[in-house]
Amino acid sequence: MTELGCKSNGIPLKSTEDVIFAPLDPEIMPKQKYYVIWEGTEPGIFDSWMETQLRVKGFNGAKFKAFDSLDEAREAFDQGFHAYYSDKEQNSSKPNPQIARLKGSVIGTIVKLPAWSVDAACSGVPGPMEYRGVDLADGAELFKMGPYPDGTNNVGEFLALVHALALLEQKSDTQTAVYTDSRTALAWFRNKKAKTTLKRTTKNGRLFEFIQRAELWLKQHSVKNKVHKWETESWGEIPADFGRK
Repeated sequence: MTELGCKSNGIPLKSTEDVIFAPLDPEIMPKQKYYVIWEGTEPGIFDSWMETQLRVKGFNGAKFKAFDSLDEAREAFDQGFHAYYSDKEQNSSKPNPQIARLKGSVIGTIVKLPAWSVDAACSGVPGPMEYRGVDLADGAELFKMGPYPDGTNNVGEFLALVHALALLEQKSDTQTAVYTDSRTALAWFRNKKAKTTLKRTTKNGRLFEFIQRAELWLKQHSVKNKVHKWETESWGEIPADFGRK
């Protein structure tokens, strides 16, 4: 990995191959998945969900499943789908009920795939805060961070949005749109500055470092993915919602 040899406010700047939070949280990167397609337009093993989706979307009776290692995927492909898969299932994962409700109405008509949604949850102001991203195609959780002490919902929603955009850039994916239901996060994203009123405490120094990294990433990168406001009143809760309201 190449160091660019410069710093901003004491934070070393890595190459664009890095996700903005990776130096602090190695676990932020989603684990590599391998996708077995038994029945689709092109059966085989793929290491990209986007490539997999292209081969199963719209294919009647498509059969596919994700695995955590290439060896597992190879074994599954050789054994066939009957060992992992019932005819009554679309795949082995439990569907996200919010995604299922939206399909055929918002998703596919107003919200075009590929697309991700992001959201945050916070218990108290300030309080323990966590955030996550969800794939609108199938409801799969793409990343989940926290909880972090002494945070706010606004901070979490901003970090979730930048996190998603950084992951997409790392994947060289410029086609996937990102949805947030937070007008504040959108404003901070556009201004490349988190205008938070959150006070620094002995517990939330890490969050402030995340904020600084996110602002720096936005200033150094030209975002090519579309970012949209999720219209909760018309469409219902955003699929990345934690369901704690």
